[in-house]
Amino acid sequence: MSQRARFGPAGVPPVFRLMKITIADVPRLLQEEGLDAFEYEAVQWGRKPQVRREEAEKLGIEAKQRDVWLSLHGSYFLNFSGSKTIVEDSKQRLIACATAAEWMGAHTLVFHPGVYGKRPPEVALKMCYDALRDVVQTIRGLGITNVKLGPETMGKMYQLGSLDEVLSLCETVDQTQIVIDWSHLHARGLGRFRTVDDYRRIVEQIEERLGVEALRNLHCHFSKIEYSDTGERRHHTLDEPRYGPDFRLLAKIIIEFKMNPILISESPVQDLDAIKMRDMLREEMENA
Repeated sequence: MSQRARFGPAGVPPVFRLMKITIADVPRLLQEEGLDAFEYEAVQWGRKPQVRREEAEKLGIEAKQRDVWLSLHGSYFLNFSGSKTIVEDSKQRLIACATAAEWMGAHTLVFHPGVYGKRPPEVALKMCYDALRDVVQTIRGLGITNVKLGPETMGKMYQLGSLDEVLSLCETVDQTQIVIDWSHLHARGLGRFRTVDDYRRIVEQIEERLGVEALRNLHCHFSKIEYSDTGERRHHTLDEPRYGPDFRLLAKIIIEFKMNPILISESPVQDLDAIKMRDMLREEMENA
């Protein structure tokens, strides 16, 4: 449980990569920027961890020493409502990511639940319940109990991952933690967040269904986003006025509900926009 709102990037920022650093250098560089969260990207992984245990553990040690909160974004190649073969493969990929998350001491394993395909949404959701229960049973058998599985709200209409579906997954499956991608919800709702009340309605649903602690310790993604009538198209920076949503409106809700969220920037300039969000929240707190 975090004692304050934390900010950081999704993946290694481009400027860090130019410095030819190791992954264990990231917490130090984030600390120097005044950031205190980092989401490790395992989005291309297969059925086995694609990081050496020694490297993952070193990242975890550095993060703890630098007070940087770690999460891990799991493989994009998951579909828990696909064919039997695809579902079984997806389980193994998520287990591989959970294994590495445990090595590095990551708190949350973020993942995309899948797509509806030709299945009715309620059938796809039931399949996802069943598959995730199997994953939880397996990882507990491996001694992985500190990593929460984090189903993420999704931005495209054909994806399993509406707010209600993700809430249902977290109500139904043990060892889960909801992940709210505000930009995805904005895109899926074709411009959902225009007022403070629009954000308030979401957090009130989370609090009602998952409880105060789940809300206060919310794991979030944020950026501005472009969308079409089918939902998400691409992420944009906070400096692009053409796109929404507005982080300042969310900042007001964070203060109102006394939240301590983890806020991960998925902007094309991840760390720079994480810094801007941090500063916006501080300004709103000073003016509250």
